[in-house]
Amino acid sequence: MLKTVKAPLRPLKGEIVIPSDKSISHRAVMFSSLAEGECIVRNFSSGADCHSTLNLFKALGVEIDFIDSKTLKIKGCGGKFTPAKFTPAIYTYSCGNSGTTMRLVSGILAGQNFNSVLTGDESLSKRPMRRIIEPLSLMGADISSVDAHAPLTIRGKNLHGITYSSKLASAQVKSCILLAGLNAEGETTFEEPYVSRNHTENLFKYLGADISINNNAVTVRPSIMQAKDIDIVGDISSAAFFITAGLIVKGSDFVIKNVGLNETRAGIIDVVKRMGGDIEILNPRIVSGETAGDIRVKYTESLKGCTIEGSDIPRLIDELPVIAVLASQADGETIVKNAGDLRNKESDRIKCLVQELSKIGVNIEEREDGFIVHGQGSKWGKWGKSLAQNQPHLPRLPLESYHDHRLAMSFYIAGLVCENEIAINGFEWTKISFPEFEELFSSLI
Repeated sequence: MLKTVKAPLRPLKGEIVIPSDKSISHRAVMFSSLAEGECIVRNFSSGADCHSTLNLFKALGVEIDFIDSKTLKIKGCGGKFTPAKFTPAIYTYSCGNSGTTMRLVSGILAGQNFNSVLTGDESLSKRPMRRIIEPLSLMGADISSVDAHAPLTIRGKNLHGITYSSKLASAQVKSCILLAGLNAEGETTFEEPYVSRNHTENLFKYLGADISINNNAVTVRPSIMQAKDIDIVGDISSAAFFITAGLIVKGSDFVIKNVGLNETRAGIIDVVKRMGGDIEILNPRIVSGETAGDIRVKYTESLKGCTIEGSDIPRLIDELPVIAVLASQADGETIVKNAGDLRNKESDRIKCLVQELSKIGVNIEEREDGFIVHGQGSKWGKWGKSLAQNQPHLPRLPLESYHDHRLAMSFYIAGLVCENEIAINGFEWTKISFPEFEELFSSLI
């Protein structure tokens, strides 16, 4: 699908409610399924990835019903799943495009008393799984694959606890190992160099799992969680696109309601403040163990470049593509480093981001573990002046999304401040994570 985007004729104004947090939606279904008792999950994500998780747990025998389009009733199984009858000895489950589903569910299935195969689409099958296979194998798991990529064949075994020191700060790896630890003998401890997003720890506490936290180390002991109703806050990764748009589309001033502001996820708020952006948190509160609030964002004419590195990265890694767009509108350099894991997402986000943004005149350089944006304030974005005017014989090639939803949406934001209309190829991939994306933007124009 080819999507054209052009600058809006007027500022972005109004109030929107951002869609629910996908990370918490995944975990709400998984953990409620593992728990004992019945619960209500409100504001469940409509994204395809979260529905991959939901459908997988239905196939595992969990009773899950929709009360309405965003509300689920889940009857937990206490950690003992009953795969569908009349299926072969090895049960096959599709994770669609969802890396979160595959990595977290691997930790759950590794300790079950049946064998499973986890499959994914073409994009997911290219993503690295060694990062979970190695620690799970140390716990006694039996997992086979082709060169550490999906499909994963998991033969259920009795697991034992370990202490695992990860070189990578990864919420998916951490959650996988902690989930395995719920059903393992003894304690399981996961250590990481920086604290990655901690939705698993928050929900474990909320649902009564036996968990303790010591700085960058998390320890879990065998336990069964107890079902409780869960209200899911809005997704800050989705809000990031609107935050960026509000800061760079002249005259904009609007409020984003009910956004999750978990400290391990809210790195973009800190970066915006570092860059001098006009952003304000309203009505802070706690919702089902998570910090939340409303965000007011206003157009900011004088943004400044900054350095993003180290402990910043796990707090905003998914937002880095749209932060590159934001940086293009700032004065001075924005340097992103220690973000090599961007190359292992739905696409090589470093290479693809640099290649495509360069097409519309962004002065951006690729680095092995990140990129540098040489900001030109509001002077860039002149598709015609930076490329076509000087070389009018060149065609206006569309920006490629590489089947990557976050790249597609980031390019859409870039299009809002380009002088001429741009086109994005493969824009339909936004449906995976954010089907309401265009509708919400339309409501602000």
